[in-house]
Amino acid sequence: MIIALVGNQNSGKTTLFNALTGSNQKIGNWPGVTIEKKEGIIKGTDIKVVDLPGIYSLSPYSDDEEVSRKFCFEEKPDLIIDIIDATSLERSLYLTTQLLETDIDVIIALNMEDILTEYGVSIKNDLLSQKLGASIVSISAKKGTGIKDLIDLIKNKKYEHNHHIKIYPSDIEDVIADNAAHFMKNQEFKRFSAVKVIEHDKEYKVLITPKSEENNAILKEKYQMDGEQLIADQRYKFIERLKKECLTITPRPESITDKLDKIFLNKFAAIPIFIVIMALVYILSVGVIGGLTVNIIDMLFNGASVLTLDFFGLSWDFSVNVVGLGPWLSGLILNAGGSEWVASLVGDGIIGGVGAVCNFVPQIMMLFSCLAILETTGYMSRISFFLDRVFHKFGLSGKSLIPFIVGSGCSVPAIMSCRAIEDKDERHLSILLTPFIPCNAKLPIIALFASFFFGPSAWFASFSLYVFAIVIILLSGFILKHLFYKGHSSTFISELPAYKLPSFKYVTRDVKDKTLAFIKRAGTIILVCSVIVWFLASFTWSFQYVDGENILIQNSMLAGIGNVFAWFFYIMLGGNWSWAASVSAIQGLVAKEQVISSMTVIAGLADTAEEASIFTSGVFSFFTPWSAYAFMVFNLFSAPCFGAIGAMRKELGSVKAMFKAVGFQIGVAWFLASIIGAIGWLIAL
Repeated sequence: MIIALVGNQNSGKTTLFNALTGSNQKIGNWPGVTIEKKEGIIKGTDIKVVDLPGIYSLSPYSDDEEVSRKFCFEEKPDLIIDIIDATSLERSLYLTTQLLETDIDVIIALNMEDILTEYGVSIKNDLLSQKLGASIVSISAKKGTGIKDLIDLIKNKKYEHNHHIKIYPSDIEDVIADNAAHFMKNQEFKRFSAVKVIEHDKEYKVLITPKSEENNAILKEKYQMDGEQLIADQRYKFIERLKKECLTITPRPESITDKLDKIFLNKFAAIPIFIVIMALVYILSVGVIGGLTVNIIDMLFNGASVLTLDFFGLSWDFSVNVVGLGPWLSGLILNAGGSEWVASLVGDGIIGGVGAVCNFVPQIMMLFSCLAILETTGYMSRISFFLDRVFHKFGLSGKSLIPFIVGSGCSVPAIMSCRAIEDKDERHLSILLTPFIPCNAKLPIIALFASFFFGPSAWFASFSLYVFAIVIILLSGFILKHLFYKGHSSTFISELPAYKLPSFKYVTRDVKDKTLAFIKRAGTIILVCSVIVWFLASFTWSFQYVDGENILIQNSMLAGIGNVFAWFFYIMLGGNWSWAASVSAIQGLVAKEQVISSMTVIAGLADTAEEASIFTSGVFSFFTPWSAYAFMVFNLFSAPCFGAIGAMRKELGSVKAMFKAVGFQIGVAWFLASIIGAIGWLIAL
């Protein structure tokens, strides 16, 4: 038995999927698209459940909806579980009316009804079930209640079978029946297809006949609207009737959500509160966690005789004399008779490169935790809605904020999430600007430079880049909208959920998944790139080994490559010619974490005897607070990693559009960083 799990985005669908399957699940991509595919086996059964992408209708307006419709009609699951958010009944039931027009049995899982009760609203489930002709099970996917009842209903097969309820006026029902009567005998999903003929769905053009065209013309003349609009209008009228008959509303006192919204959505206080909240996020992740953990992890990888812990200007030194994994393995290789270059490869290339990125795992975990908490409480939905008015003035909408929020984790899914924006120009503009958001891969660059050059104010330097990114996004949106993207900004419609306490399970799962993905990159892409950087920095073009005495790193292949591009970074680095900084920044196109990894490898090879910091080592000694900030700005706004560039190519639809986007991003990055570097250069004169 195969079950399809269908529902709107943010309806609790994935939470229900996890509750049904536990650990019996696997994740991949749907064939031909980069949309996640989840499959699992319901606990205690051999029943397969497939978690379809979150959608709002079965009309193929997006890849998500296309995937869901194809699965239902081509794979023909035995049963559909339609999960409905009880707090957003009108929006959820629209999809339900479409599912009930298929030939597949439907069970409605009414989620979060307990929250609705807090609002003084109760649902007459028996009456609703009767009106829809489908079995209804009340659940709380988050709390796990009702899950057993749902599984028992599925196993015992005692649910209502789909008998195609009539939801339209009689004249429209007659046209549907007439359309269906003219279909060939082997036509599947006849009622659904007949409705689609009225809607003039492009996938069903082959079914249109002169008779159906005549019927559609009669309906259009009577109702003064086209077929698609007519069907949508009648669906909502049916849903409105359901709500009047099946909902009981009891007057209630002002809820906590109402009281909090008066504060968080206040037209004067909303944005200052948002700024303060995001500042606190950076204080916790970069200031507190960064100051207390970076040196500890660095000690484990590279060793230390003194461990320094920082906390907003306060520091404590501890005598530790820890060898560290890198030096220990290097020494082990040398003592075993291994060559110096092998020891350097392991200590400086592999351990040094990967360890430089892993130093920031605790900060990233804290950043992910804070953002997940803000999301699961319902705050992010509200600030997206509120900022819609601000974004509209700059050619965007509140929908654009969703990719920007996702982009704080990774630019790849953030760029893909732009497909939810209907207007083509606005969608392309959002794709172009989304990589400007500081993602987790950029955090190591920001955190390391900020902590070294700005000390107790590291959190402020880091947070200022976040604010700077938003300002540049809005200004770029305004300029590009008026010059190139002149479409209309789409309206952001959102039903705001009630405030909830953070879900520990959701936050833990989200942080775990994203952290493991970050560590996986460190163990794969960063590892390979670090070895390549080590090789290029350790040998000359004639393959002589760089020993730091007879042959210097300035003669290496890497230095030769870097000198070709060093002019590009000359102004932003305060009038300093640095092949090392240039190759490190270019490495960011592979993966932004690689910038720090490359700098660490180069610095380690340049001055391993003194075990100096990458900023006091000869190749990077010129950095000042001004040039360091400029370097951070360049890496923040420059073109993203190859993975995100590939996502831009797919979503923009052509290689030409992708190169234009990359050129724009690099141009903005160079312009802004050069201005900051030039100011610092002039001050130093």
